[in-house]
Amino acid sequence: MQQDVDTALNIKETFPLVSETLNTEDLLLTQTYQHVLALVFAVKEINGNPQILSNVTLGFNIYNNYFNPKLTYEAMMKILSTPDRFIPNYKCDFQNNLVAVIGGPNSNDFFYIAAILSPYKIAQLAYSSAPEMNTQNKAMSFHWMLPNADYQYYGILQLLLHFKWIWMGVFYIDMGRQTELLLRKILPFLSQHGICFSFIDTLPGGLLGNMDALMEAARAKLNFAWSSRANAVIFHGEFHGITSLWALLEFSEFYDKADKKAKVWIMTADVDFSSVLFQRHWSTDFLHGAISLAIQSKEVSGFQEFVRMRNPFLHKADGFLKEIWQQLFNCLIPNFPNESVEQNICTGAEKLETLPMAVFETRMTAHSYCVYNAVYAVAHALQALYSSINRQRSWKTLKQQSWKLHHFLRGVSFNNSAGDKISFDENGEFVGRFDVINWVTFPNQSFHRVKVGTIDPDPLSHHLLTIREDDIVWPTWFNQVLPVSLCNDNCPSGYRKTKIDDKPFCCYDCVPCPRGEITNQTDMHTCFQCPDDQYPNNKQDFCLLKELTYLSYEETLGSSLVTVSIILSFITIFVLGVFLKYHNTPIIKANNRSLSYTLLFSLLLSFLCSLLFIGRPMKITCLLRQTAFGVIFSVAVSCMLAKTITVVLAFMATKPGSRMRTWVGKKLTLSIVLCCSFIQSLLCIVWLGISPPFPDLDKHSFIAEIVVECNEGSAVMFYSVLSFMGFLAIVSFVAAFLSRKLPDTFQETKSITFSMLVFCSVWLSFVPAYISTKGKYTVAVEIFSILASSAGLLSCVFFPKCYIIIVRPDLNKREQLIKRGH
Repeated sequence: MQQDVDTALNIKETFPLVSETLNTEDLLLTQTYQHVLALVFAVKEINGNPQILSNVTLGFNIYNNYFNPKLTYEAMMKILSTPDRFIPNYKCDFQNNLVAVIGGPNSNDFFYIAAILSPYKIAQLAYSSAPEMNTQNKAMSFHWMLPNADYQYYGILQLLLHFKWIWMGVFYIDMGRQTELLLRKILPFLSQHGICFSFIDTLPGGLLGNMDALMEAARAKLNFAWSSRANAVIFHGEFHGITSLWALLEFSEFYDKADKKAKVWIMTADVDFSSVLFQRHWSTDFLHGAISLAIQSKEVSGFQEFVRMRNPFLHKADGFLKEIWQQLFNCLIPNFPNESVEQNICTGAEKLETLPMAVFETRMTAHSYCVYNAVYAVAHALQALYSSINRQRSWKTLKQQSWKLHHFLRGVSFNNSAGDKISFDENGEFVGRFDVINWVTFPNQSFHRVKVGTIDPDPLSHHLLTIREDDIVWPTWFNQVLPVSLCNDNCPSGYRKTKIDDKPFCCYDCVPCPRGEITNQTDMHTCFQCPDDQYPNNKQDFCLLKELTYLSYEETLGSSLVTVSIILSFITIFVLGVFLKYHNTPIIKANNRSLSYTLLFSLLLSFLCSLLFIGRPMKITCLLRQTAFGVIFSVAVSCMLAKTITVVLAFMATKPGSRMRTWVGKKLTLSIVLCCSFIQSLLCIVWLGISPPFPDLDKHSFIAEIVVECNEGSAVMFYSVLSFMGFLAIVSFVAAFLSRKLPDTFQETKSITFSMLVFCSVWLSFVPAYISTKGKYTVAVEIFSILASSAGLLSCVFFPKCYIIIVRPDLNKREQLIKRGH
């Protein structure tokens, strides 16, 4: 481009068009030619726009480094020399003023460029990820057209965790410092956040040397990778890495094997589609379903038409176009009009848009978009620099102050023609987002980059990763089902993970949860208990609501106990009626009628008392059941004790000269009953005052039930009441036992002895049974003990008398009693 003297500004660009050599032939990367066109298109727009750099014409030189460090250094030395004179650090040309260098697309180029240009404070813009620079000075010279690389690795981590891909494979092409960064920083970072690696291996990055050896080595690595359960594989490489990966898969005939399933390739923003011309007829199926990151980009108006209009016959100044055209269309452009050639002649009617996308794309790619924005960033920075200098000064002064361009580049902020905001942060890195791209390929070698999500480094953004999973097309092998990339199958609900020795933490066994615990999600580390009102189902994968349970009248056990209680109550009433009817008969008179009536009445109450234990416990029933039981039974047992003592004293009083006559009478029996009952009542009052029983829920005794029960409040007072009652029973039993051989006329001692034996046996059995049972069965045990012991007293003491009264009335005479007494 021709420039005016005094206003000449140059943008130097290094664009690789050739990656490697194979059999001494150049392997043309046509995709990088679009980067050249993006630069040309941007410069053309700026020079035609009077609102920016109106008095300045931008120009450019393009250097092809062939991805070769030696050629990169050579290009930088040429930049620092006078044109057509290779004398480094000597420039006497005032027409071409170098203000910036745009480099890329490989990040390794930055080190070579920075090593030469950084001391000159020349602005350097790179359209690739920022590597770790050696010095701050070099970093200050650079501006990157991609956001901070850390964000894309954070995004990749979020992507893996979103899809639960924690068992990964990694293939990388050795890129020197970038590979060192991958192994030293990136992979450990992923590992710290729960990602494990089935394999981490390098692939040949070039197509030089012994192809058989390369393919054999690659085939062994690919076979191992494809036998792994890692269905997602990270591919880390430079811009042209796909070219090498594609060649390795093709030459090893890997995808031609029917038993080789697909993998989901995950690629960083540095990697983009690139190919050499001998790959133009290869299938692109290996990319189908791949996921990659790319700098956020939009379609730039007019660019596609600009590309389609390129023609070597119309743009003869384009030094790349002629060679590219000949190779793209397999024809020859003669150097002279009448030159005789044997190959097909290029007519100029060929169209770039007719080429397969695998050969050449006319839509602006993400890397070309970065080049386009880089040119505009330099132009806006120059505009700001130009405005800061007195317009009366010459451009020679501007050239002397061109080092200030760094400051203006850092502060540049504008909206490009596509509407995107372009700016840099304090580190010189582009402020923007990454797009998550899903690759969809077609049989005609075309493909489509589908945007399925974003990675937003904005601190105000609530989510770093946004993904539309339903829009993703997966490799055909997976039948559009989300691929699983795990070391082993997920632990289902009801199981927990346990580590396997000598294997990464992502590999684990699954063991069932202990009884009473669950897991309700896959791959849980620990089992947990259900809430108190719930219990695990049989599979132990969710909780069921516990059923409230208590000894109710409706169930068989409860209704049976009620029936027995009522029957025994009626029997007691019958016995009481018999005694009342035959109130004045000798057998009733001889055995203390008052005590008999008191005992019968207390037994009746004890049978009815058992009904308090049935039904849902309420506050009033909890207060009454144990205290009423304790007092009533104390009255009954004290009556038995009084009967025994009365018999013993009566026998002793019959002996000549005995003073026991004064003790025999109703006052003694009444005193015994009242005294014992008072002590028991006092204990119950203290119990109710200190810690009374109350309704409670037992949520732990049974897995599937919540027992509604009466909490005894104070266990000490509960067992004190039982102990006192037991003490009375034992004293009564001992007294009756010792007086069992008294003459029959005066005694009930044999009946009392046997009844107290039954009573004591029942309650001695009650204690261990009460302690060992749970829930409503504890209540049933206590009811049974009440009914059994009361029935024992009733039958042993009163049935013999009822038998004589009803069946043998002839024995119920005073003469018979006196006769039997002798």
